[in-house]
Amino acid sequence: MLIAHAAAFLPNVPWAVSFITANFSDVASPLFALVMGMSAELVWRRGGRVGMTLLQHTLRGLFLVVLGVWMISWGSWVAVILSYLGLLIIIGAPILLARTPIVIALTVLILVVSQPLVAAARTWIWVYMAPPVIREPMFWLFLGPQYRVVNLLPMFLIGALLIRHGMKRDRLLWAMAAVAPLAYVSWGVGQRLGTVQSGDYLDTLKDVGLVFAVYVCVVLAATVRRERAERFWAVVFVPLRACGQVALSLYLLHVGLIALWNNAYGRPAENVYAGWLVIVPGMILVGWLWWRFIGTGPVEWVMGWLTGRPKALRPAG
Repeated sequence: MLIAHAAAFLPNVPWAVSFITANFSDVASPLFALVMGMSAELVWRRGGRVGMTLLQHTLRGLFLVVLGVWMISWGSWVAVILSYLGLLIIIGAPILLARTPIVIALTVLILVVSQPLVAAARTWIWVYMAPPVIREPMFWLFLGPQYRVVNLLPMFLIGALLIRHGMKRDRLLWAMAAVAPLAYVSWGVGQRLGTVQSGDYLDTLKDVGLVFAVYVCVVLAATVRRERAERFWAVVFVPLRACGQVALSLYLLHVGLIALWNNAYGRPAENVYAGWLVIVPGMILVGWLWWRFIGTGPVEWVMGWLTGRPKALRPAG
């Protein structure tokens, strides 16, 4: 996320750097969806009343929608994803009440119908003439230029299914490791042979390849058993864990800083290394310091309070 959004500060870089940055950008949104599905499944596993948990998921989703709409008005160059994620959790969380075979079937069904559904939605002229209260949700669902809930929902459900299965080294993990490069190469070949539109099957294959690769790497690192390797990955995961705990606050902070720059100077035409350093290592440092010395992020604290799941500003222990 940070690397993708900071890339605009370095418009003149070698092809290899641009390629890597583009892949970071492409994996961000489906990875968000996967992690949100994991989180939603873990919430259901805690038990509690179904109605209350559904209400909390809905309030969380509405909070993200409102936050996303507000952030769009800031004038950054970031394609703000929060409204899409808010609608995603409102739609996806109730599905997780179903048994695993049903969730698998729905995941496959949504993957199959996604391309024709998006293609059909692009012909719905009435959407563009509808009032904002109808037009915007339709864009979030089917017509977004970068993101669409219909394409994010399968990743959300896959995330929940992976939690149900367990994050472990087994045949499923090795199958995902095999699928990842095949899916990515299929997208690459399709792009060479023709035009791949956002939301197409080939575009989804690219998302699958990138997300599966990240998941496999994380599980392999988290389940390593050699003592020296364990210590190494424990150190690597510290800043990632810290930023994950305050991710929403960091998202607002770095998009706000980008908006300030964009409104004052516009998108850089030459490399601005200071801007990149502020957004990437700078935000990681801020996230780690806040997590280390304060705890819960301010936006996470507000969302917890509004959704009836308050978080202590400084968690015990």
